[in-house]
Amino acid sequence: MAANKTTPTRVDPHEFIASVTHPVRRADSRALLEMMEEVSGQPATMWGPTIIGFGTYHYKYDSGREGDAGAIGFSPRSTILALYGLTIAPESGELLGKLGKHKRGVACLYVNKLADVDFGVLTELARYGYRHMMEVVHDPS
Repeated sequence: MAANKTTPTRVDPHEFIASVTHPVRRADSRALLEMMEEVSGQPATMWGPTIIGFGTYHYKYDSGREGDAGAIGFSPRSTILALYGLTIAPESGELLGKLGKHKRGVACLYVNKLADVDFGVLTELARYGYRHMMEVVHDPS
């Protein structure tokens, strides 16, 4: 079975954020880092070259594929913020209706900038997402 492409690195997430050229995306990234560290109780870790994750969960698919990933996280892409682990908890559906301007992917939440969303609702999505990933999805075996 192929190895996972996205793994933790030794890159300092603060240095990565400092290198983000877009000033709003850089400021939003700092706010997300602080919020997600507080919600998860875990320090930020770079996963691959562009994803900042918080906490680690182990997954195991029926196919036999398994690995580790960040429980919640984000990536400041050039045109959008991609947020991971915030849409899977049962409580997410109702909260997404209150979030503000966003798009959803299969497993991601996309926002242009934090000013477009209710940061309190986003914080609750992160809180529920982290708890769900660690208590329901995480497979420690």
